Amino acid sequence: MSLITTLLLLLIIVVGTYFQTVTGFGLAMIVIGINSAVGLTSVPFIASVVSLVSLVNSGVALPRHLHHIDWRLANTTLLGVIPASVLGVVLLNFLNAQATSILEFLLGCVIGYSGISFALRPRQHTEISSLRSFFSVGFISGLCGGLFGIPGPPIIFHLYRQPISLAVTRNMLLLIFACTAFSRSLYEFITTGFPKGTLTTTLLAIPCVALVTILTQRFPPPLSVETVRRITFGTLILIGISLIVRSLSALLL
Repeated sequence: MSLITTLLLLLIIVVGTYFQTVTGFGLAMIVIGINSAVGLTSVPFIASVVSLVSLVNSGVALPRHLHHIDWRLANTTLLGVIPASVLGVVLLNFLNAQATSILEFLLGCVIGYSGISFALRPRQHTEISSLRSFFSVGFISGLCGGLFGIPGPPIIFHLYRQPISLAVTRNMLLLIFACTAFSRSLYEFITTGFPKGTLTTTLLAIPCVALVTILTQRFPPPLSVETVRRITFGTLILIGISLIVRSLSALLL
């Protein structure tokens, strides 16, 4: 991988880290989405890097806020997330070998759906959903995390509709992302090993991610959180559309 490509990846990771620190999500969706849209590296490579980088982001941002987590809901969700993450990695290797364009199309649909869902500003429930729903959504999120390196869309949509505080939502998302990233990375390391250059890129990204996370927490942006979210949603929709169009062009032409 060239120096320019590496620098561009680091820049995208910094932007994704900033959004995730402010809103509680966005790192994987932004990094993998932009990377795939411009064709910098393969989906398996960037998914592996994002998983490792997510551990750093959560490790820096989460320890002081564990008291905000609803452990009953979190544990139920993780029961679905962890096994599905492993299943997603298996599917990723199969789809990438058999049909890269199909994988790209699915990725575009996931990212576009997440942006549109939040742009519509879903209403909150009056009561917390059943534990079964948290398990089911956790399984779907784990599958997305293993398959695309993006566990966000289903669980973000579900949590933001619950009658719980923003602090609880944000920190539960960070915990779930960290567990998804850990299970995905561990399985990949044991079975196939990381794609070439993954550890080098991750090591270069670690100080950037840690610094951005710390600075963003200490010096919140002048923009309101709602404004940052709207920018994120618009970006995700554009990324999703570009991926869908490019994959369909490859499949139909």
